[in-house]
Amino acid sequence: MGEGTGRSHGPANGAAYFGEETKTLRGVLGLSQSAFAEKLHYQQAQVSKVENGSVLASEAFAAAMDRVAGTPGVYTRLRAKLSKQGHPEWFIPYVELERTAATVEDYSNAFVMGVLQTTEYAEAVYRAAHPRESDEQIKHRVELRLRRREVLERETPPLLWVILHEAVLRTVVGSPAVMVGQLEYLLGMASGPHVTLQVLKFATGAPASGLPFTLLTQADGTRVLYSETTGQGHVNDSAAAIGAWTATYERLRASAESEARSLSLIHAIMEEYSNEQHADPA
Repeated sequence: MGEGTGRSHGPANGAAYFGEETKTLRGVLGLSQSAFAEKLHYQQAQVSKVENGSVLASEAFAAAMDRVAGTPGVYTRLRAKLSKQGHPEWFIPYVELERTAATVEDYSNAFVMGVLQTTEYAEAVYRAAHPRESDEQIKHRVELRLRRREVLERETPPLLWVILHEAVLRTVVGSPAVMVGQLEYLLGMASGPHVTLQVLKFATGAPASGLPFTLLTQADGTRVLYSETTGQGHVNDSAAAIGAWTATYERLRASAESEARSLSLIHAIMEEYSNEQHADPA
């Protein structure tokens, strides 16, 4: 999906802002960084990264700060608010739905979905879409996208089922080297129990949908459809829409290669990129 930097209604850099708040708390408590890390049950290196703003603290880190400070939910809520900072307003509903979903079913026909993108792939996508932006602006966009990986790192991650049109794998985003890294990352994620990948091959013919879309199911069974038009995201929970697009997804799933054959195909395409990357110049 196409999230990016939108209108800001708070700190421009959420990670740096939270880092300053972390240092302030440590100062109030009168603790050295190592002593603070010990109380949080984190390594000092992790505390250092949060304090200098190189990463946004995880939800668990913020909860540990609340425990040490005796401030139930204060830092957790602040971190949650800052984690949305920078996303366009129309994309925030999807971020919230993705964060709490029990199942995410995605069909992608242009790019690998954001939550599964590598740093280099995401950067290449954004540079192609925003050629006049500065390195700092692109870096911020990439950081926001990579932050979404946290949903797969939580204690009970969602079941993520992704159908990739073969065009996604064949389109060279960045360079063959970037594609090798991206496809290798996909294979690594698919080796775990929470991510399933299928490939819809060119030879299958016209797909059941010409547009990408995502179906998200919450733990209580609530199901919504998310789709995008140019510069706008749409969340639809009507029974008619859910029924129609669930049927479309099932047709895509039935037409796609099996999981085993899909992973073999991804590996084969990765090898093609690797050979191209190391080919002798003409």
